Amino acid sequence: MSRNPPEPTLRRQRLAATLSTEKVAMALIGPGADFGYFTGRRPIATERLLALLVNAEGRALIFAPLLQAPLYADIDGVDLMTWVDGDDPVALLAHIMSRDGGGRIAVDEAFWSDFLLGLQRAGVGEFISGRGIIDSARTVKQPAEIAGLTRAALAIDQVWTRFCASCGALTGQTEFALRDRLRYLMQQAGFSEISWIDVGAGPNGASSLHHGSERVIGAGEPVVFDFAGCFAGYYGDICRVAITGAVPPDYQRLYDVVLAAQDAAFRQIRPGVAAGAVDQAARDIIAAAGYGEYFTHRTGHGIGLAAHENPYIVSGNARPLREDMVFSIEPGVYLPGRFGVRIEDIVLVTPDGARRLTQSPRALCVIDATAEPIHYAY
Repeated sequence: MSRNPPEPTLRRQRLAATLSTEKVAMALIGPGADFGYFTGRRPIATERLLALLVNAEGRALIFAPLLQAPLYADIDGVDLMTWVDGDDPVALLAHIMSRDGGGRIAVDEAFWSDFLLGLQRAGVGEFISGRGIIDSARTVKQPAEIAGLTRAALAIDQVWTRFCASCGALTGQTEFALRDRLRYLMQQAGFSEISWIDVGAGPNGASSLHHGSERVIGAGEPVVFDFAGCFAGYYGDICRVAITGAVPPDYQRLYDVVLAAQDAAFRQIRPGVAAGAVDQAARDIIAAAGYGEYFTHRTGHGIGLAAHENPYIVSGNARPLREDMVFSIEPGVYLPGRFGVRIEDIVLVTPDGARRLTQSPRALCVIDATAEPIHYAY
């Protein structure tokens, strides 16, 4: 009885069809998320040259250092060629690539520039950016990927729920202590990799990339939590805000503006809409409230085998959304010296709109001042 080809084989077939349509001879893929997507194996990126070649006829080859050969030796439909220390791997790879007769070669973002310069000097073909050719395959998710991203979103929701139930009153704790609690809960939930845990209290929350400090949190200070990680091969990402004590009225107003901006962006999502239009929907709400200059980043990013990938929900991006794309919606406002707000959820484009994959409450999490923390042995 015949069996269906493995998913990575189908992905390479779709890539080959795109290469043929775009009149590109081959794709040259370095040790990043694209490599894993098309092989089903997570690559090990070191200073040694590692590459995946896929040509327009669908033939695939991994060129790897001999010491990594066991990792890639049994991939269905992929040939393996190795090199050893002392070889000139760039010259060897150039020879392999020249056998296909040159032509246009699409290069993904993970292929190292030093190796690429050597291949250019060897004159094996015309190198072009793989953006829109290689990475386009990953922007529309297959059912198994959507299932993986749904599980990752559920896992990160559960981390946030457990954090709010266990952290106790925020007042008197440090940003680092809260960060460590989140790290522990992510590890306990099964996250194999923690991409980042940003914790910013009060004025530190006005920095969109504040990673935490020994600053002690005061009563009524909002704390911004942005954290992401890899769960069973796919990434989860979320941003929420918590506070202990009375919520300052001006902060609640700002929070409501950002929440409305996220809602506006969400309503804009449907197949065919430009990614930039989703960004603009959020930006218009924030600008109308008088905070336009304090919304200092794009509205969202794709997510999948990498924490950040296409499509990017950014001003000017005319790329039309397609059903089964998955990305974040995370507007934010940052008032220097005062505080910040960011609310982030992961969404899936559906036939007629969008569906949130992260589903934990988006309201400002108010933690009672008398709440006692649950102590864990980190």
